[in-house]
Amino acid sequence: MEDIHTHRRKFERELSAGTVSLVLLAVLVRSAEPLYGYQIAKLLERDGDGVLIGKQSALYPVLRNLCAAGLLDSEVEPSVSGPPRRYYRATDLGKTVLREWQAAWSATRTFVDSVIGGQSS
Repeated sequence: MEDIHTHRRKFERELSAGTVSLVLLAVLVRSAEPLYGYQIAKLLERDGDGVLIGKQSALYPVLRNLCAAGLLDSEVEPSVSGPPRRYYRATDLGKTVLREWQAAWSATRTFVDSVIGGQSS
């Protein structure tokens, strides 16, 4: 039988999988300059307090999907300290879509909070 900690970690992974695109797009819309994957991961690590569970490498497929959807642009630039880096920035479409996703997130959060709000811990 699984313990409470295992159930919590499983729930956090599932919840994280559904929110990573939203968070990545928000980080890139908010940024004044293009960011590369490691920078994004460090920002999420610093600001997220462990909420988005997973490996840094898991961000790259999501970033590629956002690019394929036209929500992000990317370009590769040489790096003096290692291999070339791919920098990402939000497109105008990405900025518009983020506003829609934020509205959907807000409605979802409000609904979930109303349902679980009466629960005692």
